[in-house]
Amino acid sequence: MMSFVANLFARAEPALSEARPSDAAPLSALHGACFHRGWSEDELERLLTDRGVVTHRAMIGRRLVGFIMSRLIDREAEILSVAVAAARRNRGLARQLLNLHMRRLAALGTRTIFLEVDESNVPARRLYQRAGFQAVGRRQGYYPQSGSRNSAALVLRCELP
Repeated sequence: MMSFVANLFARAEPALSEARPSDAAPLSALHGACFHRGWSEDELERLLTDRGVVTHRAMIGRRLVGFIMSRLIDREAEILSVAVAAARRNRGLARQLLNLHMRRLAALGTRTIFLEVDESNVPARRLYQRAGFQAVGRRQGYYPQSGSRNSAALVLRCELP
């Protein structure tokens, strides 16, 4: 009886796996909750069926709690989005997704990964810096903000071994 009660109240750890086209609706909902302009279910379904796109998801039971998506071209990849549910942030989930994703991209022959991140998103910048990304450019006024000014996007690059 004790192990049943302990299991009942244990914190579930997310299971990481590749996303499928059937995940388009929950990915769209999570993306919309995380970003100023969320992607539609149709946009995500098209991306998920594209052979040049790699997507990993984090699930707790049947609930999506995070994902990461990249587009591959030759030996380069661009991380298009990383989204983690608000209730699961600051627990290392984005790091787990990024690590898995980078290993998969390397296995597919990727040598360089690019991404853009809002310069005001300090947790994301810290995550990418720890993963070996370095700033290689800046796009002024790229991300919409609630005030009158937009924030800049930092263009980051990581060379894989």
